[in-house]
Amino acid sequence: MEKKKKIVMTGGGTAGHVTPNIALMPALQEAGYDITYIGSYNGMEKELIEAQNIPYIGISSGKLRRYFDWKNFTDPFKVLKGYSQAISLLKKIKPDVVFSKGGFVSVPVVLAAKHCHIPAIIHESDITPGLANRIAIRGAQKVCCNFPETMKYLPAEKAVLTGSPIRRELFSGNADAAIHLCGFPDHSKPVLLIVGGSSGSKVINDAVRKILPELLEQFYIIHLCGKGNLDNQLTGVIGYAQFEYASTELTDLFALADIAISRAGANSICELLALHKPNILIPLSAAASRGDQILNAQSFEKQGFSYVLKEENLTEQSLLDAVRDVYKNRNQYLKAMSESGQMDSIGTILELIKKEAK
Repeated sequence: MEKKKKIVMTGGGTAGHVTPNIALMPALQEAGYDITYIGSYNGMEKELIEAQNIPYIGISSGKLRRYFDWKNFTDPFKVLKGYSQAISLLKKIKPDVVFSKGGFVSVPVVLAAKHCHIPAIIHESDITPGLANRIAIRGAQKVCCNFPETMKYLPAEKAVLTGSPIRRELFSGNADAAIHLCGFPDHSKPVLLIVGGSSGSKVINDAVRKILPELLEQFYIIHLCGKGNLDNQLTGVIGYAQFEYASTELTDLFALADIAISRAGANSICELLALHKPNILIPLSAAASRGDQILNAQSFEKQGFSYVLKEENLTEQSLLDAVRDVYKNRNQYLKAMSESGQMDSIGTILELIKKEAK
């Protein structure tokens, strides 16, 4: 009887470091892999992974910052503790391979895999690798990436262009179920979906709500505004449905949407591309991030998939103009997306895992 194959998956800190792992899980299980997940003790990944009924083990983790913070003196010890915990866990689990989606909790796991002579594959979503993955690359056999532009930042012998794993269920949404959920009267208007990231975006929320009357003349609106960001004064406005976030309903909301407004996190925009949703991207400003969303958005704009509106140029008028422009020219965006030659990301990564696990 063939020995059951084992894989340890890791990644956390934001939803973007977890959802691609979740997207891979059904294919891994069908291929006969037992999955164990190593994350931080109480990171958002814990709840997301436990919801998939996958065994989850928490380890100590710290953040590696490029700016001054008193935690910089204590977090290296947390990382070292996580590294020793990861070594003992890998010796106990004996996986054939480790797959990492990044985030600081993944660093000790990937380096521990190298120490234990277990092949590790990591995935970088953004155009330029983040600090955690830049450290983890040393312990990895292969580095998967989303964008052709990323290849030049990676060791040539390790880099593999795979694209981003997209959850299968996103392709099977029911638009009628979304109409019912949102309380829209009918299908008579196109639908604008606004997604501000897992915690919402105040600047996007405020801009959208200021031009709501003008938007509602042309569109029905689904607004995923983030936890604690509902506006009670807008409850009951016909054609406007606001939710803090969506989980299983997201597939239906995507099915109903004609165009979208989104931040430019790599996984979010790859989902918009896979689902062929013309979109306006408002990347996080360089002042609020390391600038990766700006690069992601520029790449999508260059390929004809997105209209980019910089946060510093975001006004009521510029947003209204952008929405009208994208809807008017939606067929051009759809054509570019349908010709994008999208990769079978899950299949490509699965083959890589099988090859490295031998």
